This record gives sequence, structure tokens and C-alpha cells, in this order.
Amino acid sequence: MRAPRLPVGKSVRGICYLCGMSEEQKLGGRVALVTGGAKRIGRTVALRLANEGADVAIHYGKSANEARELVSEIEKLGRRTAAFSAELTDVAAIQKLFADSAAHFGRLDILINCAANFLQTKFGETSEQNWEASLDANLKAPFFCCQAAAPHLKQSGHGVIVNFADIGGLLGWQEFLPHSLSKAGVIMMTRILAKELAPTVRVNAIAPGTITMPGDPPEWQADYIRRAPLRRTGRPDEVGDAVFYLITAEFLTGQTLVLDGGRTL
Repeated sequence: MRAPRLPVGKSVRGICYLCGMSEEQKLGGRVALVTGGAKRIGRTVALRLANEGADVAIHYGKSANEARELVSEIEKLGRRTAAFSAELTDVAAIQKLFADSAAHFGRLDILINCAANFLQTKFGETSEQNWEASLDANLKAPFFCCQAAAPHLKQSGHGVIVNFADIGGLLGWQEFLPHSLSKAGVIMMTRILAKELAPTVRVNAIAPGTITMPGDPPEWQADYIRRAPLRRTGRPDEVGDAVFYLITAEFLTGQTLVLDGGRTL
């Protein structure tokens, strides 16, 4: 009996006729580690991966309460999960994070480098401390996370890294020079690591525009709506969609997916 004809990528009753498997189980059996996973975008991504069938290691810095709440929420989905605290500007702490996670879950298939800061500093007032705070958190940390994850991802057979840049790394923002440089570095790092780790590990990046959440300053949304052709800001769930696409797009590596409502146009 012939299956019903559907548009590419559509599904009926949770079955994807493009790949022949349950949509809810596309990441079944895989383990993901999400840095900065306890709050905001990281939390949204961690929950999306859990809903897609992955077991999830949640990294957090100081957000212990939020991490515990997220662990409880993911456990209710029937997934394995655990939270790990680490200072990502410390390479030894990064190495321990990945060793502890691998010992707990027995494997690692997906790394999401989401943890970052967003520091404003005027050019003439940029100090060495400002510079190091941006570059260490936004570029040094994800690089050494990739380095620590690589041996585990290679063993996986379908290892994936998704790095978080943002459109500051493409446009370059005044008063955010160290930040913009750090995110431009993430984009180039992604291209280099895609070659370095191929063919066993794919490496891509996402560059979101303004993604607003409850409690964000209203002026962020107003300014972005004025500048973006789609006349709105992005939603956290749309970031989750994009990350999931990068994980499952098996012929894609070394690319940066710009998710900005057309702002960079």
C-alpha cells in the first residue's frame, strides 16, 4: 500500500515520511550537552532537544536553582538529565565538565555552545578587563569546550557541534567592539573546526538577531522592529527550531545560519 503523498518534511501522526521515523524520536539515544543551559535561550534549546528524544547534560555557572528546576522538567519527559556547574573561562574546569558528563551519561553526541555574555563598552573606555571578559566567555570558552568534546563526538559516529554567534559578529556594533570581535571569531572558528573535525563531526553556528523574552527592555524590541524587514523580533522557540535543524541537517557543515528576520539585509 502506497503511503499518502505529502509535502517534503510534513508528517502525519508523528511519522516523518521523509525519513521514516517518529519525529519525537529523531534524537533518541543521543546525549547533548548545552552550555548555559539553565536559563533563557539555553533552557529553551535544552528542552527542545529533550522533547526530540535526547538525554541532556545542562551546564550552568551560577544558576543552580534554575538548573535544578530544568532537570526536574526534563525528567518528567522521561529523559536522562543532570546539571553540572563549571566556570568556562577556566580550561581545567571545562575539561572536568566534559569528563564528568561523559562519566555520567557514557557518551556525548551533541555539543551546544550557548553560554555567553553581552557586554557594552565604548571604544575609548574599553579596558583590558572588558576585553578579556568578552573574549574569554564568548570565544575562548567555546573553543576549549569544542576541544574537550571532540574525542567523545568522534566516537559517537554522528557528532555535532552548534556554536552560538550573533549578528554582532557580522554587522559589527559600535560600543560593543570586544563582543562583536568575539562573535566574529566564533564564526571563523566554526569554519575551521568544520574542516578540522570532518568527516566524523559536523560543526555549524547560529547567529540570532534580537530574540526577546519576558522582562527584556521594551526598547530592544521597538528598535529591532524598525530595522528588520519582518518587523518583529525573534522568539526563543524559533532558535530551538534552528538549532534542531543544524543538528539534523547531515550534509551541512562549516556554515552560520543567520536567524534575524532579515536584519542583516
